[in-house]
Amino acid sequence: MNNAVVIENLSVSYGKTPVLWDINCIIPKGKVVGIIGPNGAGKSTLLRAILGMLRPLHGEVRFFGETLKEAHDRIAYVPQRTSVDWDFPATVLDVVAMGCYGRLGLFKWVGKKERKAAMEALEKVGMEAFAHRQISELSGGQQQRVFLARAFMQNADLYCMDEPFGGVDMATEKALITILHQLQKEGKTLLIVHHDLNTVPQYFDWVMLLNTCLIGCGPLSEQFTEEKITRTYGRSAHLLGEAKKLTAHKTSGI
Repeated sequence: MNNAVVIENLSVSYGKTPVLWDINCIIPKGKVVGIIGPNGAGKSTLLRAILGMLRPLHGEVRFFGETLKEAHDRIAYVPQRTSVDWDFPATVLDVVAMGCYGRLGLFKWVGKKERKAAMEALEKVGMEAFAHRQISELSGGQQQRVFLARAFMQNADLYCMDEPFGGVDMATEKALITILHQLQKEGKTLLIVHHDLNTVPQYFDWVMLLNTCLIGCGPLSEQFTEEKITRTYGRSAHLLGEAKKLTAHKTSGI
């Protein structure tokens, strides 16, 4: 099975308001996928729906040819940083170690082996020196790195990330994308909700353009075009100008 994710006829609504409608797409293994679209397009809803956090009206999702229940241990989720209560009294190491609960079960103790793995995950993101700090004491960029380290603890094959670059400075963003591209080299697949069109050509080799319906899904060179960006975002003069510049100079950057 060469596909990481297959979505068929997925529709989601909030009450009578459609948020996603009849989404069909295939994501091959080993891609870094940018999910892009305007505010309210359903990007975060898509991640939550395919991961079973929202009940769809209809549709089916398969992961590596399996159901979500069957593939659960192969999937890691990084939510938006703003959706988390950062005042929760836990150290950085404790938060990262939580990433192993899927394997251990909620009522088993985290032992030396798991704490050692948590430190190794923190080293990957350059946060080992903060292991014993309270999570609330960190900056936004540092918190995001900790979230990634927790996801690494799951040793997943598919990483679903909801705006992992939100609220971080450019230096941190560049460091994070380097880490994510390293995961790709290890054969992992990444689905990343992203809002900055300017960095799409450097960050992703595959894109999903979304605005309630799916406008396009496929290789960057085929889908990240002026015509499809216009269909996704509307006929804003500013965005049209940006689209022309971006599509004229695009490169995968992978």
